Amino acid sequence: MIKLMLVDDHAVLRDGLRNILEMEEDVQVVGEAVSGEDALIKVNECKPDIILMDINMPARSGVEVTGILKKQFPGIKILVLTMHSHEEFFMSAIREGADGYLLKDAPSYQVVEAIRTVARGESVIHPSMTKKLLSFHQQKNIENEDTALTDREKEVLFCLVEGLSNKEIAGRLFISDKTVKIHVSKIFKKLNVKSRSQVVIFAVQNKLVPIHIGS
Repeated sequence: MIKLMLVDDHAVLRDGLRNILEMEEDVQVVGEAVSGEDALIKVNECKPDIILMDINMPARSGVEVTGILKKQFPGIKILVLTMHSHEEFFMSAIREGADGYLLKDAPSYQVVEAIRTVARGESVIHPSMTKKLLSFHQQKNIENEDTALTDREKEVLFCLVEGLSNKEIAGRLFISDKTVKIHVSKIFKKLNVKSRSQVVIFAVQNKLVPIHIGS
């Protein structure tokens, strides 16, 4: 059972999400918070596996709260659900440790599936955010760092940027899920990142992926 905490200052949205999630057998909403400060207080009480986090809230933003929670409770996954589609918000959230970033225009089934994906230890990025990042950095003159990735690791990296799951990567590259996990682990270590979302930012900023990916 995935224990989930909702953090959003709009009661209507929280009620709607709760109603949707309560229909899922593997998801349990264990608490709600109406602000960033409220989330910091209630997280100990609710003990969630995942927090569905808004960005624009009173006092403390969701980005700031994400950073605080990730330092205090590194085991908790944080999936940002926001109306903000600007890459600055996205990159800030990922740098603070968010495990995923969805826009509020995503259909409910995608939100539910994103929760399950994050619970499995994978990351979720709204497709439009990947496109924005690729477009935003297309004209940047950023030199590639010597990451020493093997050809196979580069293939896996391209798949990660496209948002493919381990199973999908295994199918595309005709390798086992276990082998994919090994490659992903090595990529994380070489790029000094902690999540798939951070991999995307690093890869785009340092032009490690072709610009057409995600378009």
